[in-house]
Amino acid sequence: MDLINYVHEQLGTVKSYPEFRAGDSISVSYKIVEGAKERIQTFKGDVIQINGHGATKTFTVRKMSSGVGVERIFPFSNPSIVEIKVLKRGRVRRAKLYYLRELKGKKAKIREKAHFKK
Repeated sequence: MDLINYVHEQLGTVKSYPEFRAGDSISVSYKIVEGAKERIQTFKGDVIQINGHGATKTFTVRKMSSGVGVERIFPFSNPSIVEIKVLKRGRVRRAKLYYLRELKGKKAKIREKAHFKK
């Protein structure tokens, strides 16, 4: 266990991002390297889970693209993440929102919190 904690401490240089939870709509900007070129791409969607702790902590973002659900898992310690913006705060009662995968249309919407300050 001491070795695992030591590795987590060495990898523990995680940037500070705004606090968000499952159900929030966020926009993740990350760098993509294509050959010699480098560009920034954004991925906007709803957070369906936050998993792990320390250097191995990840979050999963889901969006609908042309009627097809697309999910992407981002590690918090990923150096290619440029910024994370919280667009809306969601009102949910679960920590893992896997049930959204089966829902379609308006049923897949997440209610917005009444008082949200950006």
